[in-house]
Parts: sequence; structure tokens; C-alpha cells
Amino acid sequence: MTFELSRSFVQTREAHRTELTEDYVEVILELAEENGEARLVDIAKRLGVAHPTVSKALKKLEQEGYVALRPYRGLRLTEVGEELASRCRLRHKTVVEFLLALGVDSGTAEIEAEGIEHHVGESTLALMSKFAKK
Repeated sequence: MTFELSRSFVQTREAHRTELTEDYVEVILELAEENGEARLVDIAKRLGVAHPTVSKALKKLEQEGYVALRPYRGLRLTEVGEELASRCRLRHKTVVEFLLALGVDSGTAEIEAEGIEHHVGESTLALMSKFAKK
């Protein structure tokens, strides 16, 4: 029992560690598709955070190899960033579809998927997908 509990805390901490990165790359991908580019001001607006918060996060994402910053221009996802954003988008879509299949309304499903998508494991996600497609 103690080992399982310990493992669950480790998994939760890891999910918390990566969720901001995942949220940012997913938003950057969406904005790039919608507007042709992702700008700091648009990211801040979409995420509901201040410009300095986004600026700090983008510098970290650049150091980690997820984005390429271009002074006075929009930024772009690197190949690694695009791959992560695509995986996040698919995970989000799967969780939303699962919640909708359970009977959750679409607005609530979108909101709640934002939290769930970061914490669900791959095997559970596969089961959610299977259930949603029935």
C-alpha cells in the first residue's frame, strides 16, 4: 500500500511539473494555426496570465528546446515542441470525447479536460478512447 501511494505522489508531481509546458505548447500551436503566428500578447490573453509570466515561461521553453524566440516577431515551436503539442492536443481531445460519452456537457468537458489530460496515464487514456468510441 505504501509503495502504491508513494508512486501515485511521484506521478502527480511529475504531471504538475510538465503541465505548464504542455499548456504553453498547445496554445502556441493553436495560435499559430489560427493566426499564422503566436505572439506573447496573444498567449497571455489565451492563458489569462500577465505578459511577464509568459515571457518567463517562454525563456524556459526556449532553453528546453520547445520554442524558438524571434525578437520583434512571433515565436515558433521547434520540431520537439510541435510533437509535444500534437500529443497534448490528442490527449485533450480523447479526454473531452470520454467525458462527453459519459454525458458531461461540452462546456464542462472542455474545462475539466484541462486538468485531467495532464494526469491521466497512457493505458487509462487508451481505455477512455475505446469507451468514447462505443
